Amino acid sequence: VQLQASGGGLAQAGGSLRLSCAASGSTLSRPTVGWWRQAPGKEREFVARIRWGDGITVYADSVRGRFTISRDNTKNMVYLQMNSLKAEDTAVYYCAATRYSFGTIFSSQYDYWGQGTQVTVSS
Repeated sequence: VQLQASGGGLAQAGGSLRLSCAASGSTLSRPTVGWWRQAPGKEREFVARIRWGDGITVYADSVRGRFTISRDNTKNMVYLQMNSLKAEDTAVYYCAATRYSFGTIFSSQYDYWGQGTQVTVSS
């Protein structure tokens, strides 16, 4: 499975950005895709995940109600719509895929990672 994240950039606090993750290869073997982020000097943090098949989502408490993860199965794309951005959302964002369908909030469960895309929120 190959993953490519895009869509990062600079936004003002309160603004919005949409990230995209293009998946290719054996996506059926990896039924769940997640978004993760890593800020300077911090550990990688779970943001949200979605299952290709039924679209069931899970969010981190820190983004619930502000971020929305979605997928387009016809295009093998996963999106992260980020609204009401805060300075603390500044990080490199990664999309990743896992063979697990449940849990999936631990980075060790993900074995395919895309390159990161930088999101910077100015306050």
